[in-house]
Amino acid sequence: MTDAGKISEGSPYDVVVIGGGPVGENVADRARAAGLTTAVVESELVGGECSYWACMPSKALLRPVVARADARRVPGLSAAVRGPLDVGAVLAKRDEETSHWKDDGQVAWLESVGADVHRGTGRLTGPREVTVTAPDGTEHRLTARHAVAVCTGTRAVVPALPGIEEARPWTSREATSAKEAPGRLVIVGGGVVGVEMATAWQALGSQVTLLIRGEGLLPKMEPFAGELVADALAEAGVTIRTGVSVTALHRPAPDGPVTVELDDGDRVEADEILFATGRAPRTDELGLETIGREPGSWLPVDDSCLVEGTDWLYAVGDVNHRALLTHQGKYQARIAGAAIAARAANAPVDTAPWGAHAATADHAAVPQVVFTDPEAASVGLTLAEAERAGHRVRAVDYDLASVAGSGLYADGYRGRARMIVDLDREVLLGVTFVGPGIGELLHSATVAVAGQVPIARLWHAVPAYPTISEVWLRLLETFRG
Repeated sequence: MTDAGKISEGSPYDVVVIGGGPVGENVADRARAAGLTTAVVESELVGGECSYWACMPSKALLRPVVARADARRVPGLSAAVRGPLDVGAVLAKRDEETSHWKDDGQVAWLESVGADVHRGTGRLTGPREVTVTAPDGTEHRLTARHAVAVCTGTRAVVPALPGIEEARPWTSREATSAKEAPGRLVIVGGGVVGVEMATAWQALGSQVTLLIRGEGLLPKMEPFAGELVADALAEAGVTIRTGVSVTALHRPAPDGPVTVELDDGDRVEADEILFATGRAPRTDELGLETIGREPGSWLPVDDSCLVEGTDWLYAVGDVNHRALLTHQGKYQARIAGAAIAARAANAPVDTAPWGAHAATADHAAVPQVVFTDPEAASVGLTLAEAERAGHRVRAVDYDLASVAGSGLYADGYRGRARMIVDLDREVLLGVTFVGPGIGELLHSATVAVAGQVPIARLWHAVPAYPTISEVWLRLLETFRG
């Protein structure tokens, strides 16, 4: 509260955005491009999780790991890269990519597009009303003529286990910002964060143990993706244990090791433990009770990202639980920004599938690259997902090592490609690639899936020889028989 004991009133805006990460930045940019006055409220760093604790630092850690692995498979070069990585240089590059955890550049960009930045924690206090608590405790109220966009993202979930507080476990934030490699690192979870951090820290000198409750890695992708990544991690020295759960932690000395108890009666000792076991929405302190919602819940939306049951509240990015990926959140932000602008102008809103105001790709064409060695990349549906959805499909597989470009890329190349064909329409519903250097192949698959390009037309998309992209021709030949 202010000295007078009242909340100060600010000038009204057309749009108020809560959360200044990549998603909030893009909503603000689209709103400003449409001529709408816009405020952005941010409680931490403008640029959000992706810029400082997720995408950028993790990929900065992984890039030299993957580059060295690729170089080691090239005759004439392999002998030159047999030594260890320069850990100090890798961490320095990571720090550079995060702007040393300072957001001056991102703030300047938002201001350059005409958005006002408000530092503090924003919460809903009424329809089209956001109260901001500044770092000094003062409060002021922002009102929105047209829309409030919640872009607060997610936080890591740490399970409530005996000893969890004294163990002081890492989440993805600590894993991507650590100042040195721990001697022994236990990672709990076999999803994207788990396998990427296992790849990075094992290569940077840690002895990594990966604990997985299920039976395989990357459970949301095709099974062969997790299998190939698991084989490579094991060859790199990572210990992988499947079918186990953590039951308790012990860390009696603050600077001492942590002992991890497992449900099979075994114990593992480590210097640090990382829980990569899921995300929860950052909506606990958002004031959802003022609109009849449960604090801490996800915010379900329609395809324009309008929160169900409202005509002014939008939830964009991870907080709506549609596709927890930065690029997908930015896509939603472009859609939502356009929808907000159209509704503000009383213009037609096109929410038909693939319309200008519908985030249809969230359902049909979500791309993702896992930056391990080998890389794993997918878009659209897996075979199991397509079958569960009732499609009549065929999975077409091809050994990437049989493509001429793969042999040139690396000796001993191992990889696999799969496309899921809708047999009734002869279009692609999904594509998965696993192998070194395949991340840049993914956008061609994304165009094919999102564009619903007929197989007959893809036959005329000629891949250059000799590139790994020639796998497209081989897949189509295999389908035709």
